[in-house]
Amino acid sequence: MNSAVSSPDIIAVVPAAGIGSRMQSSSPKQYLTIGRQTILEHTLAPLLAHERIGNVIVVLSADDDKFAALPVSRHPEIITVCGGGQRADSVLAGLQAASGARWVLVHDAARPCLHPDDLTRLLAITASSKVGGILAAPVRDTMKRAEAGRDAIAHTVERDALWHALTPQLFPLELLRQCLQRALQEGATITDEASALEYCGYHPELVAGRSDNIKVTRPEDLALAAFFLTQLHNKESA
Repeated sequence: MNSAVSSPDIIAVVPAAGIGSRMQSSSPKQYLTIGRQTILEHTLAPLLAHERIGNVIVVLSADDDKFAALPVSRHPEIITVCGGGQRADSVLAGLQAASGARWVLVHDAARPCLHPDDLTRLLAITASSKVGGILAAPVRDTMKRAEAGRDAIAHTVERDALWHALTPQLFPLELLRQCLQRALQEGATITDEASALEYCGYHPELVAGRSDNIKVTRPEDLALAAFFLTQLHNKESA
């Protein structure tokens, strides 16, 4: 894999080593197709198109035999490295390849509907923030807490001040590296990159993003992502 990277101010890391078992597919979900392209190709497109992002590091599993066959694999700004068993391990592998950059943008491989305006708004916080932030969407639905061990409602959770965490998530590279390493060493539960910073006492910003920036997790998400992408492309070509 090509692991030579330049030293731009902002790099992107896309962990793509997962298998996506909930998709009930023999292929990892990032390689399922929407239209003529894979989910991963749709995901990478806005990152590669943005003028402030210098390189995009795609973190693959050691036995990945699909990415090299995609046209995007030959893009001059694409870097590939091998990931680890957990998301945090894969992100750390990406950070190692990105050594020298000031900021790192981490984006889910199966989140293909990122709007360029959201990306630009998130990247703008580099002018004022020392901690970074994430795209997120305020919770609109009524939230229920289940009883322990069974599918029954324990109580309603107050939704004020609750947000859905999205990606990309943007942090100073060295700060993210330090927080991920500490959290892993101390056995903390890390569900996204922001949670590593939270564990270390930092408070990343919430940057309001579009709710159609969905993560393809289940089979029914494919049709929804296809619809959102069609809407996005129609607006761009109008």
